Amino acid sequence: MAPRRKTVFAIPKMDCAAEERLIRMALAGLDVVRSVDADFASRRLAVVHEGTPDVVDAALRSLNLGSRLLDTVDASESDSAPGPSPQEEATTLKIVLAINAGMFIGEMFGAVLADSSALLADSLDMFADATVYAIALFGVHRARATQLKAARLSGIMQLVLAAGALAEVVRRLVFGSEPEATLMIGVAFAALMANATSMWLLARHRQGGAHMKASWIFTTNDVIANLGVIVAAGLVRLLGSNVPDLVVATGIAMIVLNGAVRILRLKE
Repeated sequence: MAPRRKTVFAIPKMDCAAEERLIRMALAGLDVVRSVDADFASRRLAVVHEGTPDVVDAALRSLNLGSRLLDTVDASESDSAPGPSPQEEATTLKIVLAINAGMFIGEMFGAVLADSSALLADSLDMFADATVYAIALFGVHRARATQLKAARLSGIMQLVLAAGALAEVVRRLVFGSEPEATLMIGVAFAALMANATSMWLLARHRQGGAHMKASWIFTTNDVIANLGVIVAAGLVRLLGSNVPDLVVATGIAMIVLNGAVRILRLKE
């Protein structure tokens, strides 16, 4: 049996669940990999594997996330100790998936009623989250090729929706819009509560597998987006202008678009 080693990589562009999921899919097909742990604060990834780190290094470089090998040392059995129960994690992911899917539909309707681009973009962010959780559940017991197809399908859907949101921003910038601030705040607050609930559910698992840590961090970013919509609504009411709504919508749509592009860049 090849010696077991623990190799640490710097991943500068690993900052949300989308990138973390791409990494896990890239490493899932490698028989030498025993465990993967992500530290988002330092943008570092620790991989316990057998043999040399060359195969792992090549797989990470193929993702175009700027990976760089920092260190490799002998690993003890404790480095690959099992984490939380996969069944418990799967149950949590299913609940969070349902929450995000429901809020995607709710925010979409709210965006139409409130004439708000920010709510529309935030609903797409919810959709992006739901696809991340769905892929995490879908790919658990499937081959990497199947995982890649599922990921790319979600990436295409995110790309189309993000482009549509940006087009809607341009349309409203040219022809005007009248966002309803009160309704915007109400819908965004409901989304905020939904994400807070997701955070509470995921927080119990954030010290488990890397995918659970990433899901928790991704949801905290969603809370920031929800707060951004609420601030935009306040500025819409204060200034009597649709510009804050369009600015926040553009920012959220660009985040979703960036995630979609990274998914579509994933190589075989």
